[in-house]
Amino acid sequence: MADQNQRTDELSTVQLVERLQQQTTTLVKTEIRDALDEVKGKGTRLGVGVGISGAGTLLVLFGLGTLVAAAVLGLATAVAAWLAAVIVGVVLLVVGGVVAAIGAQRAKAAVPPAPEHTAASVQQDIDTVKEHLR
Repeated sequence: MADQNQRTDELSTVQLVERLQQQTTTLVKTEIRDALDEVKGKGTRLGVGVGISGAGTLLVLFGLGTLVAAAVLGLATAVAAWLAAVIVGVVLLVVGGVVAAIGAQRAKAAVPPAPEHTAASVQQDIDTVKEHLR
């Protein structure tokens, strides 16, 4: 292939086409690699958000189980045991709700998983090529 430092007005049409093909291939490979990196990063953030939401949901389930146990204890035994179970259940519900909200917020921040930055970069490349073709 022709020397990269050679002036374009000194190159033949075949050499210019070869250079264009090489540069286009490099550009496409770079854009694809950038898109994959961006999607992987968003997928990781989405996974973390879903995991935190799952932990919050589990705590809410434990809270509901505790409240059910509290209702049973309230009907079956003295008020002190019932009141203690209600307090534990409410605390678990509050903590679980907060954790689930934080996880949902993180999951929302990660979507859409489309590579927005890479798409904008590709659009800019297309616009540049179109501009130079005029």
